[in-house]
Amino acid sequence: MEVIILYPGFHVLVTHKIAHFFYNIKLFFIARLISQISRFFTGIEIHPGAKIGRRLFIDHGMSIVIGETCEIGDDCTIYHEVTLGGTGKDKDKRHPTLGNNVMVGAGSKVLGPINIGNNSKIGAGSVVVKDVEENKTIIGNYANILKNT
Repeated sequence: MEVIILYPGFHVLVTHKIAHFFYNIKLFFIARLISQISRFFTGIEIHPGAKIGRRLFIDHGMSIVIGETCEIGDDCTIYHEVTLGGTGKDKDKRHPTLGNNVMVGAGSKVLGPINIGNNSKIGAGSVVVKDVEENKTIIGNYANILKNT
């Protein structure tokens, strides 16, 4: 019950499912209205066009931004102040794709139409603008491979 009542990460995922439904049937205004109301109450902005897999865990969700063409696989974890955004240079697919079981650390910025491989981890405060292979842990600004996971 604690999660249902108190966790904004849970609330935003419930409202995203509703907004995503309206987005898919091309009722864009209703979809955006729902997402903006959810943003107001949770501090988490998920565009209704984003595709989110099962069991996404948003921990301490304040200031998370997930862009319209972002795709998130199953069993991922996202910490606070993460941006899954665009660079402003791309058309069509503008946002990242996260594989399954990806962890994105607090304050990280994952930008552009890049792919983050399954089972990868992005360290806190990292800036990622290039594809990441599966089973990698990366850290830093313009992140570098730290180790295989």
